[in-house]
Amino acid sequence: MEQYTGSQIVVLEGLEAVRKRPGMYIGSTGTRGLHHLIWEILDNSIDEHLAGFCDKIEITLAKDGSVIVEDHGRGVPTDLHPVKKIPTIRVIYTILHAGGKFESDGYKVSGGLHGVGSSVVNALSKWMEVTIKRDKEESYIRFENGGHVAVPLKKIGTTNRTGTTVRFLPDDEIFSNTNFSYTNVCERMQESAFLLKGITIEVIDEEDEREAKFHYERGIEEFVEEINKGKNTLNQVLSIQGIKDK
Repeated sequence: MEQYTGSQIVVLEGLEAVRKRPGMYIGSTGTRGLHHLIWEILDNSIDEHLAGFCDKIEITLAKDGSVIVEDHGRGVPTDLHPVKKIPTIRVIYTILHAGGKFESDGYKVSGGLHGVGSSVVNALSKWMEVTIKRDKEESYIRFENGGHVAVPLKKIGTTNRTGTTVRFLPDDEIFSNTNFSYTNVCERMQESAFLLKGITIEVIDEEDEREAKFHYERGIEEFVEEINKGKNTLNQVLSIQGIKDK
């Protein structure tokens, strides 16, 4: 009878667990899981919009197979994390369950609540670059080979703008297919724009030189009108909104 001892218990450190069992974090390593990488990064930008700081998001499907998600939010923090004693941006993109959504003063409303999104995308990418604009400075950091710091955080310029740009290349050793679907991305972004009235979301496909823009001032009202097109409706769309318990 084979002995069952402590030596058989394996502890995966850092982001190793994500690479070992990616399906636990993004559902699959097929097309659906591949696109989920975009949604995870997008959630952070949407959170900035929900908090009242971001009115535009751009998603670019680059010719080299990478994806660029740029928002006009506040820019992720680059200061030293008080507990980890490393730049906060490294905490966000390399440590699981690290985020601004666990305490009430981070985000009151959020699209993602488990704090694994950005770090999981980093873990499943060949490389990831993050450019931050905040506090009059433009900063840059690069990760490679599943989340290891390749270029430490550094200042690369000055700016009067704010926002975060994340560019990543999915690891073809993890995913069976690394080709993103422009149609799938556009459909998801149109849904998001309907739900998040007032935001502008642009999708750009560099390979086929096409782009789309989604913006709805009346949000879900316009979604209902869209699905009612060509139908004999009984009433006009009635929209009611309010705030309860903050």
